[in-house]
Amino acid sequence: MIIRPVAGRMITDIVKEIRAGVPAYGQRRDDELTQVLISSVERAVRRLIDGKGKPRIDGRSNEDWFRRIGRIEYYAGRSMDSMQTAVRIGTRVAWRHLWRAGAAAGVPSSTFNILADALFLYTDELSSAAIAGHTEAQDRANGTAERIRQRLVRMILADPPISPKAIADLADDAGWTVPDSVALVAVDQRPGHRPLHAGSFGPDVLADADRGEPCLVLADPDRHFSELRRKLRGRLAAVGPLVSMAQAVKSLECAHKALDLGRRGVLPSSGVIDCSEHLATLAMHSDEFILSQLTERAFRPFAGLTTRQRTRLSETLRAWLDAGGGISEVAARLEVHPQTVRYRMNQITNLLDGALDNPDERFLLDMALRAIQVRGSDGPDIRP
Repeated sequence: MIIRPVAGRMITDIVKEIRAGVPAYGQRRDDELTQVLISSVERAVRRLIDGKGKPRIDGRSNEDWFRRIGRIEYYAGRSMDSMQTAVRIGTRVAWRHLWRAGAAAGVPSSTFNILADALFLYTDELSSAAIAGHTEAQDRANGTAERIRQRLVRMILADPPISPKAIADLADDAGWTVPDSVALVAVDQRPGHRPLHAGSFGPDVLADADRGEPCLVLADPDRHFSELRRKLRGRLAAVGPLVSMAQAVKSLECAHKALDLGRRGVLPSSGVIDCSEHLATLAMHSDEFILSQLTERAFRPFAGLTTRQRTRLSETLRAWLDAGGGISEVAARLEVHPQTVRYRMNQITNLLDGALDNPDERFLLDMALRAIQVRGSDGPDIRP
């Protein structure tokens, strides 16, 4: 076979030209990288010889070897550019030697075609194996980093709290700078939603995608808000208040509450909810039992009215409270005659039996009316 007599010189020239043409491999001859390079070239050439010129060469052990080379390249901090350049140079040099040896031996052109096909197919397979190894190492490293960052999220949200020093130490491992304050994001996860990929939000954002409702940790929610809207398009999410690290779990609880209210239609039912814009609603709904008791107590005097009457009077009372008692302004808001407002307010005053003169009672009435408004109901759900 024409390859065997020129194999030694071919290996030497391939190594030489790779070292000259690829800066990453142009190190001292006795370093470990050079030894790996020489071994790789030798294996590739010897396997090509053993393949005996077949168009497809079964090189399972060589594939494993070049997968290993790909992993070495990744752990050395290099992209696959150097390796692919080396493969191209090695292929060119090998073909040059084969051409000269074949021409000297009078090899027919049809055999050259077979040799060329075998050589280029083989080097493509080796390059693919190296890329696969590089990708595997990268995925493994990314997976490890994501697990560290996920663990960091859980430490931040631990109850009882984890010491700040332990959090700072793990943050160093995760490549995350511990901020003075954070905002937690709760993300709705429903059947049919694609899994949330923790790494898609960038290095500044921590994520725990394995929760029933995935969560994110943001150091600067204002900076990330537009990006969140884009990356979470099609999902409901809520950004909790910006708090100290020690109160991170409270921010997440607030975000979870906002998600629940969003699903119920009390808060926006799509997109990203900013809790800081809905604190009054969140406060009112922080304890649903107390809110229902407040509403029932505030409107108990309305219990004997029909639903239509309750709705009309509650709308008038809400406008009156908002206007500070101005009859003309209430009439303009409701688009009714001022005399109609006076008539309705007389009804309300009689039903509430002086409660409007008490600031505490007015405050409770205002809260109850706001709770009804955000629920979107037609009026107080009070029965006689």
